[in-house]
Amino acid sequence: MKMLLKRYWLPVTGILLGALGGYLYWRFVGCATGTCPITSSPFASTVWGAAIGGLFVSSFKREKKYD
Repeated sequence: MKMLLKRYWLPVTGILLGALGGYLYWRFVGCATGTCPITSSPFASTVWGAAIGGLFVSSFKREKKYD
């Protein structure tokens, strides 16, 4: 378990921060009418935030160079 966290700490951090951001966006901005597909429910907003956060942060991961 420790090895997995050590290896994937960056994407996990991005997913958690994105989920928090998605929830906070739903909470403070949200959708007043309830017709917005992403921001009308806290679950959808949190899941989309986690996905975007994980993708964004994992784009900074360096590839190992083999000579």
